[in-house]
Amino acid sequence: MSLLSSIISNPTGFKPHQPLIILQSSSAQTCYPILRNLISNFRPTTQTLLFCFLHPPSNLTNVDETPNIITFDFTGRIPGYDDLWCGPQDEILVRVNSVPPGSLNVIIDSVDTLASDLGSAPKAYKFIRTLLGLVTTRSEPSILAFHIQLSPLLELLTQTSLSPTLMHLTAHPPAIITHIASAYFTHPPPAGPAEKFWSVFIPFSERTHESERLVYGPEGNGTSAGAWVSKGTREFVVEILIRGGSKRGVERSVEGWKGDVPCDLQALDSLTSIWTRRNAEEARPDPTQNVSFNLNLTPSQEKSRAQVPLPYAHEGGNPATTAGAILYDPDSADDIDDDDPDEDLDI
Repeated sequence: MSLLSSIISNPTGFKPHQPLIILQSSSAQTCYPILRNLISNFRPTTQTLLFCFLHPPSNLTNVDETPNIITFDFTGRIPGYDDLWCGPQDEILVRVNSVPPGSLNVIIDSVDTLASDLGSAPKAYKFIRTLLGLVTTRSEPSILAFHIQLSPLLELLTQTSLSPTLMHLTAHPPAIITHIASAYFTHPPPAGPAEKFWSVFIPFSERTHESERLVYGPEGNGTSAGAWVSKGTREFVVEILIRGGSKRGVERSVEGWKGDVPCDLQALDSLTSIWTRRNAEEARPDPTQNVSFNLNLTPSQEKSRAQVPLPYAHEGGNPATTAGAILYDPDSADDIDDDDPDEDLDI
């Protein structure tokens, strides 16, 4: 089972426990299919609270068929348009505290919309910190998962001061992978070195204008829902970051999402071109083969060539050094006088 499949199917089963899950979208690619799949895979015996600020609950779950999921729709409560509006922090905290002991899943869609309603990122961060404290102090493993787009609040929520452990899932358009493979000759692992791929992929993906240009430019598909591969089927790329897991430090990987399920990158139809190009490069014929003359050396010839002394190479010893001297041979036109012209001076 892939790492993304493990997160979706059993988010509380990781050792050590990962209570904080961040699902990040961008203007170039949404991660809502992951959020919907995550919610649908919650265990029926686990209580789930879904707080919606951006999309109505019906976009994320079928409320009538999931009695273990309690939804709260805040999409109609907008500051400045609702005379009775008040901050939702106290109401959310009361709802969380009222859940009986046991596992609990708290989902917020989306935190950046909540921060906009509250008026500042620090207020939202303070509230999330309090909410995470309630989740982590429960007797059974519980999680706080929220959806967010690239915003100043994201930098605060990914710091270790909030949570030493973290699962961070970021959706990217497949066009980023194809562009990096063609422009930088860098393929994702295992087709290429992981260090080289991440050194190119991370800074490129953080430049949102680059992703928007690939998606909304002349050659893009023009939508953040993912690349069309068939009727009703879209696919995209998922960057996975796990901090404080079974491996020390930060673990990164990249996988695919096709339709409603995770998959390997090789299974994405939109990335077929980079694998075929890669295979063609690996299968490129040897230019020294099938010629009428031999361009290779035999073992004895290679040994003989290695024994040829190089005129400019030292044999490991220090070269002899002598004091510097100037040797000059006077020309016939030079006016050379061996006598000292200043010998009569008392110098």
